[in-house]
Amino acid sequence: MTLYYTLVFALLVFEMSVFGMLIVPLPYSMKRKLFNFISENPLIAKLQYGMKITFIFILILFIDSVNRVYSVQVELAKTKSSQNSAMLEGSGRMEVQARKFYSQRNMYLCGFTLFLSLILNRTYVMILDTLRLEEKVKRYEGDPKASGKDSDKLAQAGGAGEIGKLKNQLAQKDRDIEALKKQSEGLSREYGNLGDQYSKQNADSTPKKDR
Repeated sequence: MTLYYTLVFALLVFEMSVFGMLIVPLPYSMKRKLFNFISENPLIAKLQYGMKITFIFILILFIDSVNRVYSVQVELAKTKSSQNSAMLEGSGRMEVQARKFYSQRNMYLCGFTLFLSLILNRTYVMILDTLRLEEKVKRYEGDPKASGKDSDKLAQAGGAGEIGKLKNQLAQKDRDIEALKKQSEGLSREYGNLGDQYSKQNADSTPKKDR
């Protein structure tokens, strides 16, 4: 096995370990702290960015391995259909079979690595959604341990996609609208106070007529 396929195999083992950690049943508090740490740690964010670039190279290796498997299959079919059957015997046949085996092995290795990366991403998003729903239920039930900060962190962690970004933007606009409402109420009160003061001053400055 070449060096880059060895690295792909190591990445596959790492993904299997991470998947095992994600599906391990943990208490709610421990799971919430773990996912808050994952969403806030800058090193993990850089690692995720590097993994995306790595998966692009693995995709290229997968396409190359599929092409090699197809080439070996075509060569083997041509050899079998030829009249000279002696090429199928001895070292020639073993060499073709070995190339076919290695090509298929590399194809399966890269394919399962890419497929498991998709499963990990989807599992991570589903767990975040579950934690957010549990957080909302605990807040509705009046649990004092359920804090809004943790819920906001989980929402930001799950907002990697377009839907999450739109939700965050909508929440920001709602906060801006509430701030504008408070400002308008304050201005209305100030305007009313100034109007009362002005009318009072006019009333005091108006000379009284002698009877």
